Amino acid sequence: MGRVTERRRVVRIRNGGAGVRPDTLVAEEPLEIRLNGRPLAITMRTPGDDFALAVGFLVSEGVLAEASDLQAVTYCEGATADGSNTYNVVNVQLAAGVPVPDITLERNVYTTSSCGLCGKASLDAVRTATRFPGTATDPVRVPAEVLTGLPDRLRAAQKVFDRTGGLHAAGLFTAEGELLDLREDVGRHNAVDKIVGRALQAGRLPLTGTVLLVSGRASFELAQKAVMAGIPVLAAVSAPSSLAVDLAVESGMTLVGFLRGPDMNIYAGEERITL
Repeated sequence: MGRVTERRRVVRIRNGGAGVRPDTLVAEEPLEIRLNGRPLAITMRTPGDDFALAVGFLVSEGVLAEASDLQAVTYCEGATADGSNTYNVVNVQLAAGVPVPDITLERNVYTTSSCGLCGKASLDAVRTATRFPGTATDPVRVPAEVLTGLPDRLRAAQKVFDRTGGLHAAGLFTAEGELLDLREDVGRHNAVDKIVGRALQAGRLPLTGTVLLVSGRASFELAQKAVMAGIPVLAAVSAPSSLAVDLAVESGMTLVGFLRGPDMNIYAGEERITL
């Protein structure tokens, strides 16, 4: 749709001089996610991979676990009063027999590009909802020197960031450092949802033996999304939150923070990182 970036006028000041020029910015638009035709959530995202984002979000919410749970994903026609399609409303139709969660006014949520779905801070809820409890026993081992090379590989593959400088990224790697998938978005939680959603659509969940690298910090929500997708190793270039560490410890996931150059902090599951 060509809506990933937009051009805006900017006054640029360099070395005391001013000039007017166009600047390329990352696009940010709302996406309403509907489940079986009923509104479920609204997230601010960068347009693109919208179907994967919606599907990945429902994986993290415990609604979907495999491709057969999904009947269809479509944009909603007539999403506006005049009947036009904004491509900002997506409906996920569950397959017959898949339980539909109770959607109430209280359950309707608004997410932002900075923090994602806020307020879901129950470790018990994640343990109960995940359909891939094998994270704790995943035998994958990742050499430390492979981990330290991943941020540069992630950055080198960020095509839209090169044009805008305003995007987060999530990359899915093998234990040997091979890049399996990369998604960019104004919200890192959206980038992770896009990766997980694409994996479900391809029938690749759980994502055993993989490493998920995120730009920025590792929040509880990102750790939750990794656990729900069966990812054994989560790494971030910045700090994790205390609740993210708690979840990693309780779920048996490896959590690495401050992955910069040759250095890193391992907060949980250090047995998977080999020196």
